[in-house]
Amino acid sequence: MPFNILVAVCLVYVGFLFLIAFAAERRAARGRVGWLRSPLVYTLSLSIYCTAWTFYGAVGYAARSGLEFLTIYLGPTLVMVGWWLVLRKLVRIGRRQRVTSIADLISSRFGKSNLLGVLVTVICVVAATPYIALQLQSVTLSFGVFASDAPEGWALPNQSATALWVAAGLALFTILFGTRNLDANERHHGVVIAIAVEAVVKLVALVAVGIFVVWGIAGGWQGVVETINSSAIAEWQLQPGRWIGLTCVSAAAILTLPRMFQVMVVENADERHLATASWAFPLYLLLMSVFVVPIAAVGLTTLPAGSNPDLFVLTLPLAQGQGQLAMLAFLGGFSSATSMVIVASIALATMVSNHIVVPLWLSIRQRTAKGRATGDVRGMVLMARRLSIGGVLALGYSYYHLSGGSAALASIGLIAFLGAAQILPAMLGGIFWRGATGAGAAMGLIVGFIVWIYTLYLPSFGEDGLISHDLMQLGPWGIAWLRPHALFGIEGLDPVLHTLFWSLSLNAISFVCGSLFTFPSPIERMQGVAFVNVFDTDADTRGWSRGGAEAEDLLIMAQGILGADEAQAFFQAEAEAQGKAGLLPDTTPEFIDRLERRLAGAVGAATAHAMIAQFAEGAVVSAQDLMAVASEAQQIMEYSIQLEAKSEELARTARQLQEANDKLRDLSVQKDAFLSQISHELRTPMTSIRAFSEILMDPELPPGMQQKYAEIIHDETIRLTRLLDDLLDLSVLENRKVQLNIKVANLHDLIEKAVRAASSTQPQRSFTLHRDPPAEHIPVITDTDRLLQVFINLISNARKYCDAERPELTISARKRGGRIIVDFIDNGSGIPKEARRLIFEKFSRLTDNNQAGGAGLGLAICREIMANLGGSITYLPGQGGAAFRVSLPVRPPKEIIERAKTS
Repeated sequence: MPFNILVAVCLVYVGFLFLIAFAAERRAARGRVGWLRSPLVYTLSLSIYCTAWTFYGAVGYAARSGLEFLTIYLGPTLVMVGWWLVLRKLVRIGRRQRVTSIADLISSRFGKSNLLGVLVTVICVVAATPYIALQLQSVTLSFGVFASDAPEGWALPNQSATALWVAAGLALFTILFGTRNLDANERHHGVVIAIAVEAVVKLVALVAVGIFVVWGIAGGWQGVVETINSSAIAEWQLQPGRWIGLTCVSAAAILTLPRMFQVMVVENADERHLATASWAFPLYLLLMSVFVVPIAAVGLTTLPAGSNPDLFVLTLPLAQGQGQLAMLAFLGGFSSATSMVIVASIALATMVSNHIVVPLWLSIRQRTAKGRATGDVRGMVLMARRLSIGGVLALGYSYYHLSGGSAALASIGLIAFLGAAQILPAMLGGIFWRGATGAGAAMGLIVGFIVWIYTLYLPSFGEDGLISHDLMQLGPWGIAWLRPHALFGIEGLDPVLHTLFWSLSLNAISFVCGSLFTFPSPIERMQGVAFVNVFDTDADTRGWSRGGAEAEDLLIMAQGILGADEAQAFFQAEAEAQGKAGLLPDTTPEFIDRLERRLAGAVGAATAHAMIAQFAEGAVVSAQDLMAVASEAQQIMEYSIQLEAKSEELARTARQLQEANDKLRDLSVQKDAFLSQISHELRTPMTSIRAFSEILMDPELPPGMQQKYAEIIHDETIRLTRLLDDLLDLSVLENRKVQLNIKVANLHDLIEKAVRAASSTQPQRSFTLHRDPPAEHIPVITDTDRLLQVFINLISNARKYCDAERPELTISARKRGGRIIVDFIDNGSGIPKEARRLIFEKFSRLTDNNQAGGAGLGLAICREIMANLGGSITYLPGQGGAAFRVSLPVRPPKEIIERAKTS
């Protein structure tokens, strides 16, 4: 088959996957998740376990080692069948703690320790490099099969160059797939549905090749049996120790590989999906393995001696002239490789950004921002993840290049499996043993990682690689019992089993001893209870003993991580739950704990905890909290829950009463000033009119002076009339008797008119406007004149009162759900907190009431106008300046339309 056609098919296939992912993301963004969260999609997403190693390497494994390849499927099957013991607990913990990665799980369990997060991240990245190299090697070899007959100019000069281009393409593909936005749940609907599609492709491809080999070449199952008996596979002998060891390794891998944790725990939308996957995924593995031995046996007997058994899936169809089937097989292998690389890179990039990049940024910002780090974290996190994806693929390519890319695929996969398995003791100990400590986990991880690196990872580069021949044969400094493949003098073991025994044994011993001889911190004990007793404890177990943070500071920080809309919606919901108006809830320990979990979904538990600790007090849990958590008697727990519910209700009512009392007290003071204010507003023009009228009565007054004083009287009359008009207008609006003229208009046109109309306000000031005109083209059905009045008032206020040296106003419009949102944000010092709850009241002014200026009715009129239009106007805290949000429905409510008709 022409090589250029192969390349074109690959590009079309990638484009097809991208369109599927894009469609799924858009569907999820509209809230139409439906089948995107079905058990079938979840089960198919687990197929990323079946990488190019499974698609190509399993056949090669069978050709070299007989039925031993089944151990790679047996381990995951046992884990899935026993899902009730471990997987269910992991998924429940992941949901409760909003875990974003396996590093986040370990970090969160052991006191939200970022050190442990860094350790697990480093282990996972290093362990993943052989696996990524395996994918590059498989795709490169499969390209090489087709390129052998390629016309001049298409075939790349060597396999290393091909692998480099494949790595670059996969990096770009992964960045487009997985880092388009920062999700607070770290769920990637588009990626998951693309993986599900790829799962079907690789299953269909492998089964199709198997059917062709069994019935097209061997003549049926009887012929296959005869072929197997005449091949080297029939001479295979079961080695119980190796069989059990490899089964344990694969079982550990499905729990600890970052990509498997991503799809199994992080992407899980419903715990009940595990019940379906417990039988459906083993069935998928069975279908993927049923034709492995027939393909291997037929390939050994029909293809020339020396043929690479890892490529039998491709070379058998090509040898029989089945180009289209070979193309399907190539796409199956390509799907296997790309799905693994995409999810593994996303998972690893999340870990690197959450546990290395963001903490470093946080530390640097704390030194340069007076101890607190705020700002736009989203952009930095996304950029860190994109660079991390490139770095992970670069490491995979480096391993491929340094190792020579000649090892069997199965051996490379086992190296990666054993590296990831070093996390298993800390994981299982953390979710089942309350006495496990962070110090013990760190000791186990470090010891196990070093043993794996020394005994298996470094030797995999060959004796001419990173470890010399003398060190392999004689040991360091001639110490024979420290030889990498004969540690502590134990010789004769297979290198994989040798590393499995020593690394996990020393890892587990260090973990247990370290935990027994150290005492957990209070937050470790809290998390230990939350993890071990996840099915018993309340979901809202607190980790903060007191609050002490400013709500606006927390809102600013949350907006930088979650985005303005999501953060504001969260804060508003929390404020409403407390019985408060606006966007700023009381920073109770319960609220801070919920906020931390929300942030953890985007940047990880350790980073979220560290960021909140900048502002909140009481990060160390009190002894009373520990005693409360330690109480496990069901009767006491139920009573506590009831008491807590009543306490929260009373607290909510008390907050509402306190807020109402504070507002009444402020209004009382304001009412005392009302008569003085209104008399001042009326008396000032009346006094001017009276004084200048008396002057005009002087018959000797020059004509020029008469003209001047007449103009003053005219201006003061207009001012008085305007004040009376505003008072009458406000009265009509408050009584909901205003006449509405509902029309259809373009929001962009209304904003444009408001900007022009307000330009006469202090025209001498240099004033910069920031707008996004394309986003403003939204149809509006409302009383456009009244809405325009609101816009003019807000823009004019910004021009008058923004105290920045270079005043700027940002107007942003968007459609969210069934509402239109327009924000007006200037870059001034904003409105003082104590004045915010009164700015929409009549005659409320931030300046001295005795000074000249407006009557203080503008925002009160705006509030009533929006209420009459079925919308609202609110003050937005945490935006860096004075910020107002105008919200109105896309279509006015029925009662407003009826009022407009009757009026």
